[in-house]
This record gives sequence, structure tokens and C-alpha cells, in this order.
Amino acid sequence: MEQVKDLNPKPLSVKQYLVVSSMLFGLFFGAGNLIFPIHLGQLAGAHWGMATLGFLVTAVLLPMLSVLAVAVTRSKGVYDIGRPLGPAFALVFMVMIHATIGPLFGTPRTATIPFSVGVQPLLPANMAHVGLLVFSVLFFGTAFLVSYKESNVMTSVGKVLNPVFLLMLFAVFVMGFAHPMGTVSKMAATTAYQHASFFNGFLQGYNTMDALAGLAFGVTVVTAVNQLGKTTPKSNAKVTARAGVLATSMIGLIYVGLILLGATTLGKYKVSADGGVAFNQLVTYYLGTLGHALLATLLTVTCLTTAIGLVAAFAQDFHKHFSRVSYRQWLAFMCAASFLTANFGLDTIIAWSTPMLMFLYPFAMVLILLSVFSPLFHRDGVVYAFVVAFASVPAFFDMIGAFPAVVSQSAFGKALTGFQQSVLPFANLGMDWVVPAVVGLVLGLGVHFLRPVFAARRSVVSEQVHNR
Repeated sequence: MEQVKDLNPKPLSVKQYLVVSSMLFGLFFGAGNLIFPIHLGQLAGAHWGMATLGFLVTAVLLPMLSVLAVAVTRSKGVYDIGRPLGPAFALVFMVMIHATIGPLFGTPRTATIPFSVGVQPLLPANMAHVGLLVFSVLFFGTAFLVSYKESNVMTSVGKVLNPVFLLMLFAVFVMGFAHPMGTVSKMAATTAYQHASFFNGFLQGYNTMDALAGLAFGVTVVTAVNQLGKTTPKSNAKVTARAGVLATSMIGLIYVGLILLGATTLGKYKVSADGGVAFNQLVTYYLGTLGHALLATLLTVTCLTTAIGLVAAFAQDFHKHFSRVSYRQWLAFMCAASFLTANFGLDTIIAWSTPMLMFLYPFAMVLILLSVFSPLFHRDGVVYAFVVAFASVPAFFDMIGAFPAVVSQSAFGKALTGFQQSVLPFANLGMDWVVPAVVGLVLGLGVHFLRPVFAARRSVVSEQVHNR
């Protein structure tokens, strides 16, 4: 039964808001949030401005809206966001989101990125596999121990690990901007960013996985805010929304700085294969061998905060819907599965995660936006159904086209890609889901608002027939 009053009727202090915001920041900001903006800066060069705007839409605005979606709908996790489409869809959507940001791709990446970028360069080449094995055992073992008690999550992430990370990152910014490697306005942009920098930056934002993570972290955030005594849905939602805006705004400022730093590295280095290499070059240029140690520490700390949030959110959501297995058992499964996937290596994880992101992000984006504006149409499932149904086909095409060559370059893959490019608007920009989703929205809203009119007319006609 819903509580009438909060356990803590007093307004939260500034310090308490900062702790919740710090926790949210730490949950969102992982290794991908460091390396992808830097790589974007290298790719965009002098065109960094429009690329940054596109990146901020999917890497900052959408995660902010995902937190607001949880607050507006008073949801407690991914399942509740998909609930207007029925329990079956909600459960499948929850499992797919958690599998993608969890043991299949997102959580293993939190271990492989700090190892590949920060630790592996310090090891002999023949020790790479053993090193990753040992590092991932220690990494996920720590994540398991910190998350073992649900009440530890806010304390460990919000009060301890995140401030350490921010101090390290601030040191990198001071060095980078005090003595830049080059002038950003003079840096060359890669071909893709010379003409479509906004849309390419938009798609790069998918890699952070933060819009998906924002939905999954909902249950963790709600639990943390409850611990502060804000136990009624209304007050809990209010605190969550305020803390979410503060945290994602801070992340946006850091992204702008990282993108600029990435662009300046072109003054000394060529465009790297990925952002991890670029970040490695950045700190090594300023700190030499000491830079490797700083990089390893920085990446490990920030990735650990994200891993803690991901494993806790996974265990909380799955225990809620599959309650025969306890929170701690789901937690152990999540950590063990992430450990196994991590040992396939970073390149393999990134190659196979991109297709799933291309498929899930359109669903996540439309569900987030529908949730935020759901009070306007009373969260009518009909509106949701039209939008999601129309967006699903282009999302499937995008997934097939993003698979490694064994799938995307097969006869089936080429046939689908050819059809997609010739029929769907904006397919060449990776935005082919937008027009179908808008069409679905118009139809869904039309049904929602006209349905009462037709019902009233039927009622009048039935009454007239009855009177005769």
C-alpha cells in the first residue's frame, strides 16, 4: 500500500542532493564516456562544434530525459517504462536492455577498456591474456563486494569513488588546456565529418549506452532516494529529476572539454583507431610513463563506479521480476557472466555491441520521449504501440547493416541494406527510424483523441435506435 507521507518530511539539503547527483554521475560516467568523446574530437577536427551538438543529444539530453522519464511515470525500472505496451513487451524489453548494457556488452566493457588502455601497455605482450584474466577477476570481485549490500551503492559511488575520479580528470584538463598540442580551428576533419558532423556525432553518442543505462539505473536511483526518506512517488520523482538534471549537465560540460582535447591531439598525432589510444597518447604526451599509471588508475576508478551501478541495477530488476532467485544470486550471476564476456577482448565486444545498439536505441529514444510527454495523452498504450511498431522495421535494418561483415555483407544483409537505402528517408545518416516513428505518433495520437468522439457518436446513435 502506498505511503501517504515521506519518512523524511523535510526538504533534502544541498549536500544530500549533491550526493545523489554524484551517485548518478558515477553510474553514468564510465570508460566509454572518456574515450568516445576524445575520439570524436579527433574525427571532427575543426568541425567539432556541430559534432559536439549531435553527440550531446544522444549522450547527455537522452540520458537526462531517461531519468526524467523514470520520474514523470514514477517508474522503478526498465519494465515500468515499457509497461504501456503490455507485460510481455515490458519484460522482453527489460531483458534486452539489461543484457546489452549488462553481461553481453556494457558491463564487460567496463573491465576491458581500463585494462586494454591503461594496464596492458605496462605488461609484456605475452602476458596480455593472463593479465586480462587476473584484472577482470579482481575488477568484478570488487564490484560484487561493493554491491553485496544494496545500501552500499550510494555511499561507495556517490561519496568515495566519484570524487576521486573527478580530481584525476581535473588534472588532465589543466594540463591539456594550459599547454594545448595544437589549435582546434586548424585541425582537419575526416571525410564523414566534413558534411554530416552533427549526425555522425549523434550516432557516436550511442556508444556511451547512457540512454539505455538511464532506464536501467531507475531502480537504483529510486532505492537510493528512498533511503533518504523520500518514500512517496511524488517526492521521490521530484528528487530524482533534480538530481538527474544536475548530474547530466556536469557530464555535458566534461564531454565538451574531452572533445576539444581530442581535437588538439591532431597537432601531434594522427587520428587513432579508437578513443582509448587517443587518451593514452594525451596523458603520455604530458606525463610520460607516469601518464600510463594515471590513465590506468583513472579508467579503473571510473569504470568501477559504472560497473557497480550496472550489476546492482541488473540484480535489483531481475530479483523483482524473477523473485525465486535472490538479489545476491543475480548479482553473482551478473558478475560471473560479465567476467567471462570480458575475456573475449575489447575489440570483439565493441564489434558485436554496435548492432544491438543500433536496434535498441530507436526503441529507447521513442519510449523515453513518450514517457516524458505521456501526461498529455494519459500514457495511452495505443500511442505507444503505433510509434514502436513503425520504428521497429528501420531499427531491424540498422541492426543488420551494423553487424560484422559475416552478416552485413552476406546476400541477405546486402539485400536488406539496398532496400533500406532506396526506400527509407535519412537511411544514409542512420536516422531512418525518425520518419516512421513520427508517422506512428500522428496515427497513434489521432486514434487516442478521436476514439472518444466516435464512442460518443455510437452512444448517441444507440440511444436514438433504442428510443425508436
